[in-house]
Amino acid sequence: QLQLVESGGGFVQPGGSLRLSCAASGLTLDYLAIGWFRQAPGKEREGVSCISSRGGSTNYADSVKGRFTISRDNAKNTVYLQMNSLKPEDTAVYYCAARWQAMCVVNADYDYWGQGTQVTVSS
Repeated sequence: QLQLVESGGGFVQPGGSLRLSCAASGLTLDYLAIGWFRQAPGKEREGVSCISSRGGSTNYADSVKGRFTISRDNAKNTVYLQMNSLKPEDTAVYYCAARWQAMCVVNADYDYWGQGTQVTVSS
């Protein structure tokens, strides 16, 4: 089965930047759309961004538009989330997920999930 491993999380001050990576193994990502989600303690998981299987289409939650950028490199079987102008409310565990659909939908059902990486934004 497909395995997804997130990395790149950490501690950053407000206004700072981080780049998250989602590395896949077991299956190629060529035909899978990828989504990024986040979940803060005691809160529901929310969709952040997604990208279509070939990278032609992207979508973002309103809360991160203009600050986050999703991209993918199918040759490396990796998806990225560049996060700029980070705010304390961005603090959460961030997960990447894959679905057997070419199209990108932020808050949809996904078939495979990573273990998550912690992002903490605080001064």
